[in-house]
Amino acid sequence: MTVSDINAYGLVIGGSLVIILSYFANLLAKRTNIPSVLVLIGMGIAIRQGLNAMGLTSIPFESLVLELLGTIGLIFIVLEAALDLNLSKEKMPLIIKSASVALIALVGSSAAIAAFLGYSMDMPWYEGWVYAIPLSIMSSAIIIPSVSNLSEESREFMVYESTFSDIFGIMAFYLLLGNSEAESTETVLWSIGTNLLVTLLLAIVVSYLLVYVLQKITSQVKLFLSIAVLLLIYAIQKLLHLSPLVLILIFGLMLNNHRLFFPKWNIFKPNAEGRTWPESLLDDGRMHDLHRDYHLLTLESAFVIRTFFFVLFGMTVSLSALTDLHIITEGLVICCLLFAVRFICLILLQRRAVFPLLYIAPRGLITILLFFQIQSTYPQFLQPAFDQGILLVIILMTSIIMTIALVQNGITLRGVTVVPEIVPDSRDSAPFAAKESANSDLQDELPGLDESNGSATH
Repeated sequence: MTVSDINAYGLVIGGSLVIILSYFANLLAKRTNIPSVLVLIGMGIAIRQGLNAMGLTSIPFESLVLELLGTIGLIFIVLEAALDLNLSKEKMPLIIKSASVALIALVGSSAAIAAFLGYSMDMPWYEGWVYAIPLSIMSSAIIIPSVSNLSEESREFMVYESTFSDIFGIMAFYLLLGNSEAESTETVLWSIGTNLLVTLLLAIVVSYLLVYVLQKITSQVKLFLSIAVLLLIYAIQKLLHLSPLVLILIFGLMLNNHRLFFPKWNIFKPNAEGRTWPESLLDDGRMHDLHRDYHLLTLESAFVIRTFFFVLFGMTVSLSALTDLHIITEGLVICCLLFAVRFICLILLQRRAVFPLLYIAPRGLITILLFFQIQSTYPQFLQPAFDQGILLVIILMTSIIMTIALVQNGITLRGVTVVPEIVPDSRDSAPFAAKESANSDLQDELPGLDESNGSATH
C-alpha cells in the first residue's frame, strides 16, 4: 500500500472515525476515571501499527500539517484560557498567588530539568532549556475538568494556575527561541523587553478595534471572520519576530472582562443614557453574546485539535521505548523533579492545602505541541539523545498520579464524590440533583466539554 492509494474519501472516513472514537473516549473517562488522553494516545499507537501492517510507513506533508495544527492549536488554547480568566478586585489575591506559583514552578522546573538533561545526555545548556520548558507546562485541558469537586478555593486556584502555566510556558518557549542568536545576556533582555513592549501596544490597539467592530457587525458570519483576522495578525507578527500570543491573550481577556477594559470615566461628559466614554462604546448584551459564542467556538475547536494532536503523538511513539529501562528511568527522574519543585512552591506560597494539589500536575497537549514545533520549525535544536519515549513516560506517569490522587481524595474525573463525607439535607438534594443533571446533559451535548469545560471563574 502506498500514499497514492489513499483518496479524499478515505481521509474523511478516517478523520471522522477518530473524532467519533474521541467522543466515546471522553464518555469512558467520565465512567472509569481513565483520562481520555491515554485512550487517544493508545488509539494513535494502534493506528500506526495498522498502517505499518499495510505497508504505509510515512505520512505525506506530515511536518506541514503538524506546523499548521500547531499554530491554530496555540491560538485556540491561549484564547480558551483567556476566556476563563475573570479579572476582578476580589479575585486579585488568588490570581497573584496562582500566577506566582505557576511562574516560579515553570522557571524552577525548567532549570532543574535542563541541569538533569545536561548531566545525563550532555545536552548544551541552551538546548536543555528549550526541551525543559515544554516539560514544565501543566495541562489545563486535563486539570480543569478534573478538579470540579475540590473546595472552591482549591478549584479556582488550580484553574488559574494551570491557565497561567499554559500562557507563561508558551510565551517563554517562543521568547527563548526568538533570541537564540543573541550574543549576550544584556542583548537578550533588551530584545525581550522591546519585543514585549511593541507587541503589547500593538495587541491593545488591535484588540480594542476588533472588539468594537465585532459589536457593530450584524451579520451572523463574524466569529470565523475575527478568527481569520487574528490568524492574519498572528502570522504577520510571527514574521516580524514579535510575540503574537499576547494579542490572543488580551483579546480573550477583553471579551471576558469588558467592563474592566471599557470603564466609566467621570472626566467625560455622559451621553443621553448616562454613560461616559469609553463605557459608551460597549453594548453589554452583544458582549455577553460574543463571549458565549467564542467560548463555544474554542470549546469545539479545541476538542478537535486535542483529538488529532494526541492521536498524532501516539502515531509517532515507538513501542520499543516503553521497554527500554534507560528511557523509563530518565522519564521517572524528570517526574520526580517536577513534583519536588512543585512541592517547594506550594509550601512557600500556598502554605496550606498542599494535598492533593501537589499531585494535580499532568502534562499534555501543549507539551506535545511544543515538541512538535521543535521538530517541524526549529530542527537546529533537535537533540538525538532525547528519545521521544521519555515524553510518553512523563505524560503517562503525571496523568496516572493525578488520577490516583483524586480518587483517593474522594473525587473522580467526572467531578462526582466517591466517598461523601457529608450527606446533604433533603431540602437541598433536589436543587443539587437538578444542577448535576444539567451539567451532565450539557457535557453530553458538547463533546469537548470534558477536556476544557468552564470553571468557576466564568
